[in-house]
Order: sequence, then C-alpha cells, then structure tokens
Amino acid sequence: MNYAREIRPFHHFPDPDYHDNLQRLEREITELAAHISAASYQLLELVGVYDARKGWVQHGLASCAHWLQWQCGTNLAAAREKVRVARALPMLPRISAAFREGRISYSKVRAMTRVATRRNESTLLNVAVHGTAHHIEKMVRNYRRGQRLEALNEENRRHALRELRWYVGDDGCWVFKGRLSPEQGALIAKALEKAMDQQFHELQDEHPDVTAVTPNGGVDEWQLPHPIATRRADALERLAEAFLSGGGGAAAGGDRYLIHIHTEAEVLQADGAGAQSECEDGGHVSADTSRRMACDAAVVHWREDADGEPLNIGRKSRTIPPAIRRALQRRDGGCRFPGCSCTRFVDAHHIQHWADGGETGMDNLVMLCRRHHRLVHEGGFGVHRGAGHEIWFSYPSGDTLPARADGRYRGNAVLIKVQNRKNGLDIGPKTLPPRWGGEVMDYDYAQSLLQQWE
Repeated sequence: MNYAREIRPFHHFPDPDYHDNLQRLEREITELAAHISAASYQLLELVGVYDARKGWVQHGLASCAHWLQWQCGTNLAAAREKVRVARALPMLPRISAAFREGRISYSKVRAMTRVATRRNESTLLNVAVHGTAHHIEKMVRNYRRGQRLEALNEENRRHALRELRWYVGDDGCWVFKGRLSPEQGALIAKALEKAMDQQFHELQDEHPDVTAVTPNGGVDEWQLPHPIATRRADALERLAEAFLSGGGGAAAGGDRYLIHIHTEAEVLQADGAGAQSECEDGGHVSADTSRRMACDAAVVHWREDADGEPLNIGRKSRTIPPAIRRALQRRDGGCRFPGCSCTRFVDAHHIQHWADGGETGMDNLVMLCRRHHRLVHEGGFGVHRGAGHEIWFSYPSGDTLPARADGRYRGNAVLIKVQNRKNGLDIGPKTLPPRWGGEVMDYDYAQSLLQQWE
C-alpha cells in the first residue's frame, strides 16, 4: 500500500465568526481581569484590617501571612507579599484608588509599593497606567539598584575613613582617638557595656550595700563606682586582657550564653498546681514552664525498630533518643500545629507529659516549633491524640482548632462583577489594559523623575 497517496494536505477554514468570537473572548478576559483586580484591592483591604487587629493571634499563629497560608491556600512567601502590600496601601491614596477601580493589576501594585511614597506615587502610577507590568517592574528594579549603589558608596566611604590613633601624652597617659564604621562602633560599644556590667556586679558581690543609685554605703571613697568615662577605660583594659589571655580567636558558632535552671524533684511529680522551679539567679518559673523545658531535657519497657533502635523507652527517661527523634522528624516533617510550616528548630513534645505518666514513645510524641511548644505549655492551647491515633489541637477555650482551611466557600466570578457594580465601579474590557502603544520606555528619564522626589 502506498501510504504517500493517502496523505492529504490539511487546509484550515476558520469559522466565519472566528475573529468576532476571539474579540468577544478577549473582551471577557480583560473585563474579568479588571474585576479581579478590583476584588484584589478589597481582599487586601480586609487583610490590612485583619493584620492591624492581629486576628491571627487567637489561632496561635506567628503572623498574618501564616494565617493566609493556612486558610487561603497562599504560599508563605506570596502571603508575606500580600501583607506587605496591604500595609502600604493606606499610605498611597492615588495607587489605592486606581487599584480599587480595577485600572491597575496586583502585579503592578506589588512592584510600586516596594518604593512608593506619597511624593513619588503619581510618577509611578503614570507609568503603571500607560505601561505594562514589565515596565513598572524594571523601573522599580533600576531605581532600587540606584538606591543600593548610593548606599553602598556611602558605606564604602565610611569604611575607608575608619581609623584608630594613639599617642603618649606628656604625663605618660595614653590617648586614643578613633573613627569607626557603624558596625565596628556598635560591636565595640556592646563589648564595653558588657565588661562594665561585669565589673559593677563584681563590686556589688564584694560590697552588697553599694548600688548605682546609692553608692555611699560605708565604703571608702576610692571604692565607689567611677564616672562612666573611667569605667569605660577600665572595661577596655579588661577586653585587652581577655584577648591576650587566649580569648582572641574567632567567634565560635555555638551558644554564647547558657542559662541554668534548677528544678526540685517534687516539681516534676506534682500536678502543676502552684509548683514552681528556681533559677540560679533566684528567680522562679511556673510549673508549666518547667514542664515545657523538661519535655526534651535529660531507661523498664523497650520497643525497638527493625534496626534494633528504640522507638519507645517507656518511663525510663524523658530524653528523646536519636532514633526516636529521627523517626519523629520523618513522620511529622516539622511542627504539627495547624497553619505552621516551620521545619527547623523544632522540639519533641510529650502529648501526655512525662511528669503525668506519659511515655517517651512515638505514640506519645509530636514535633512542635519553639513558638507553639510555648503556646501548648503556657498559652493554654492543647494537643491531643484521638482513638485512631490522629493528632488534633484545641484552643484555650477547649474548642477544636481546625486542621485545615474551611472548604465551604467557592469562587464566583459573577458575584464579583455584581458586587463591583454595587460599589459604583464602572469596569469594562478597556479598564485594565495599558495605554502603551509599543513605544520604547526611557528608563533613565523615569528614574530621574523618581529621584527628584527624594
């Protein structure tokens, strides 16, 4: 069979109304896009109010962006951008008005609010109305690059002018004069303040009746607290001694400070009512705080995995062994609190606390970030395991905290159009498209217009 004879040329004969249908489709798209832009303004307006009222706090979340991620299905980075724009819009009336009327898109507004002020918003809005989102993005990017270059040049100038001089005066005293960059100055000032505090505490230990307010507690004049400038000189000497004694290496990556908390044995056995723990400095923390700190602090029935590693060590210890921690991380992936996406700096929490008879095993453990670990212990929130081993959380009131967004609501494009018309918005197919006719954008001129408002 000759397949070549079976091949027939393909000719496309469009429907006579093909172009008319396309134009109608284009008008519907641009009109609906304008309505969506106007609805986006209304959404951000509500987000701004919700953020200002801190409504997300009642759910135990870290920010309004985390609530948007949880309830609105928004990526966390995109949610943070929405909150940022929502906070900026009240200070930009012209951009807000155009956004409300559907004349500019969210993409343009998002770009403009990175640099917009009341003084330059008219210039930015003019470009946004006449140009595309690409135009306004590039214009803002160039402007921010110019600002960064100016800041970098200023920083390089300050860095180049840093100096430290000294000489020995006629009386044998050393005189130091210097000019330091901002970060150098802040670092040295912090070190001096810490050394001064240490010196003062040492003096108080030797003479408890001496304070910064009442220095004359029967101590000789030469033992009284020195003037601030003198104490700074002594602190500088202490820093030099610490460096020469072997402490001058590079800063270590570990913790610089360690707080020791001593808890009486009875506290962990108590029911929590009125029990307290004592810190080294004499202060007290509540029983709930001590319980939180004891969750993962310090083996009988052993349950092991296929490799012989423990997945349940019963009541022998409340410390989480590495094998259980790895299994928890694999199971939970991060904080299990609804709406939280934290995967780092998470703690293993006993659902039934070890002090209340809970075991150190997978069935009684859940991963929580530091914030939600604190909320569960000291904030009144609860974490529970159901009969089917599912984990659920509760509000301080006892009501169940929803694990996912409410799915009762669905998008309705027709309702958006109707609502916009009720709000007096005259939105049509030509409301949103830019007035750009293909001209070349003069970015240098646009940037000079923005810089004149600085």
